[in-house]
Amino acid sequence: MIKSILAIDDSAAMRQILSATLITAGYDVTVAADGIEGLESALAQPFDLVLTDQHMPGRNGLELIVALRGNPAYRATPILVLTTEDGEPFKDAARAAGATGWIEKPLDPELLTELVAALSDAQQHGQAFD
Repeated sequence: MIKSILAIDDSAAMRQILSATLITAGYDVTVAADGIEGLESALAQPFDLVLTDQHMPGRNGLELIVALRGNPAYRATPILVLTTEDGEPFKDAARAAGATGWIEKPLDPELLTELVAALSDAQQHGQAFD
């Protein structure tokens, strides 16, 4: 079951939208401003879900995912990429890095909460989520 979420985005406005949307839906949310801060937060405490922007200074989303997947605590944790990219080459790269999926920007808050609920439900029932 997903309770704690790490949301990483270099846009302060996007962090605020993610935080407000997910807190309203009943989740505990921690935000980070870039991939380096996000990795530090993820290693400091476990999260049930990671949402990461792709284009950030320091470490991009796919680099962050590779680093998290290398840590046993995050091998099975759902990780979603928030991105403006929608081409197959990016999706292939995201899958190869270990992303569970992606959400295209501009972000639809209702879609986000539905997706998080579906991921949580799939985890509770031991199902893979594709």
